[in-house]
Amino acid sequence: MKKCIYILAIASIIASSCTSDDEFLNREPTQIISSDKAYNSKELTYSILADLYNRYYDFGSVENWQSLSDFNVAFWSENGSYGHFQDGGWGYGSWGTWDYGYIRDMNIFIQKCGESTGLEAVDQTRFLAEARFLRASYYFTLVKRMGGVPLILEPLQYDFSGDPSYLEYPRSKESEIYDFVISEAEEIKNDLPSDPDTKSRATKAAALAMEARAALYAGSIAKYGASTPSVSLPGGEVGIDASKANGYYTIALQAAQSIINGDAGSYSLYMKNADDLSTNFASLFYDKIKNPEAIFVEDYKLQSGKVHGFTISNQPRFGAEEEEGGRINPSLNLVQSFETLDGEYKPLPNKDNSGDYIKYDNPKDIFANRDARLEGTVIVPGSSFKQKPVDIFAGIQLADGSVVSGDSRGQSKTVDGTNMQVVGFDGPVDGLEFTAQTGFYIRKYLDPKAGSGQRGVQSDVWFIRYRYAEVLLNAAEAAFELGQNDVAVGYLNKVRERAGITVPLTSTDITFDKIAHERFVELAFEGLHFFDLKRWRIADKVFDGTAISQAEITENIGGLTKRQTQPYGIWPYKIYNPGSADNGKYIYKVVKPSRVTNSDRFQLGNYYSEIGQDIINKNPLIVRNPNQ
Repeated sequence: MKKCIYILAIASIIASSCTSDDEFLNREPTQIISSDKAYNSKELTYSILADLYNRYYDFGSVENWQSLSDFNVAFWSENGSYGHFQDGGWGYGSWGTWDYGYIRDMNIFIQKCGESTGLEAVDQTRFLAEARFLRASYYFTLVKRMGGVPLILEPLQYDFSGDPSYLEYPRSKESEIYDFVISEAEEIKNDLPSDPDTKSRATKAAALAMEARAALYAGSIAKYGASTPSVSLPGGEVGIDASKANGYYTIALQAAQSIINGDAGSYSLYMKNADDLSTNFASLFYDKIKNPEAIFVEDYKLQSGKVHGFTISNQPRFGAEEEEGGRINPSLNLVQSFETLDGEYKPLPNKDNSGDYIKYDNPKDIFANRDARLEGTVIVPGSSFKQKPVDIFAGIQLADGSVVSGDSRGQSKTVDGTNMQVVGFDGPVDGLEFTAQTGFYIRKYLDPKAGSGQRGVQSDVWFIRYRYAEVLLNAAEAAFELGQNDVAVGYLNKVRERAGITVPLTSTDITFDKIAHERFVELAFEGLHFFDLKRWRIADKVFDGTAISQAEITENIGGLTKRQTQPYGIWPYKIYNPGSADNGKYIYKVVKPSRVTNSDRFQLGNYYSEIGQDIINKNPLIVRNPNQ
């Protein structure tokens, strides 16, 4: 009886609250916020904008360690990644992106936010500028990878007429997309705050940094595209006319100088640890407190749900908090590129003029008097991480020239009746994943905080998308291309002085090779090197598919087109020769990891990523990229 009463009561309530079936079925949903409400609330509008920030595209990211360490600046010490050093190069579809859903969402935001009548003018202006910055950033990503793409700046709506052809847009010229990115940066820069303490939202400096980088890339393509004439399309979707080069370089220099001169706030090179320049360089990538160099970053926060596992994946494995790590092994190709402190290119001195191995008291001694950025970027034998020394040595070198080693980390064997450790706990052991198979681990972007190597904690180290040192290098390159060597050398020397290099360059020392080399070592593992090789049109020469000999690896250091088709390493060995003055010292031998069985070839069709057949099927106005 009670059950019946309850049912009747509920029915009565429903009947009294809805006067008709139509009213009941068309009630306002309580879990969906209408656009009118969303875009008239500062908090809700900002939350929509925050989602657009979270979807920002980068080629490199600490959330994808492979993206920062490709192109043989490192070997990947992971069984599932060995195939990358055996396949001979990259497919045409590598690095492609075509997310017009993201562009549509940004266009909707710009439209709705612009129509809002409920936002304060100051908030509305900033939100619109930020959304336009994000949209320009993604078009910049698109043009770097795909060339010219359809430029769509408003939400498109299908009318269900049966004819969607009016939604089909052709590809714009490559230059037109670069022009759009540059013009957007110019138009929005003064609507963004000039606040160096704002790092994870767009600022005037971030817009100018994007403008400088984009203009520099466009100028390079215009100038150096002549060296690869087949990498172009007759409609201009790929390729930029050479006559535009100087115009782009001028824009790049002006935008960079606006930051350098303080027009967007006060930025400078990070110098909090001037007494230890290697630690200083490493620190700039994880120090979030009043960091004067970082301009625009992807930020993370512990216990917020937004963290990453870069440190877990790449920390020295021995003694780590989870016994996890060791994947990125920087190559000898990169390590030896760091100059001596007096500014000379020299291979690591593992042999004397007679061809005999040099004996070192400490495994770290071979790296003495090198550019401080080396040990700020790479963990070398004899150094430490989180106050724990790394244990990197490949074996025991006996007096008769033979070597005793092992096939597991930290393995011990009996040598001349004495039980001893014959290989480091960090390796290297050839073919054994997670050991330092090149003799090195990465240091850049590793988080030194306790817990960062634990899966349950992870890291909140940010990823820096634009920083002041790159601005200086962009200005230097643009000035050089405009024939202003005296300007270029000043910017280069600022970056080099921070690295401890004691002999400044003069204007007559400046060459294109020197500028390219400076970018290579300063910006290693930041996701920029690949685009330098592409825009200078030298990727097909650097990766020509030819194997590198052991002799060749140490030659032509600093050369613009030095072959980089395979990663090499250099391993320390501990001498065991009781009674000899050399007992306990170290020698180094150049090696190529045995899992490197092929040589990378960058094809002309790799300069621009393939546009998928599914995209072409949906839009017949899209033309294919060349050489594919």
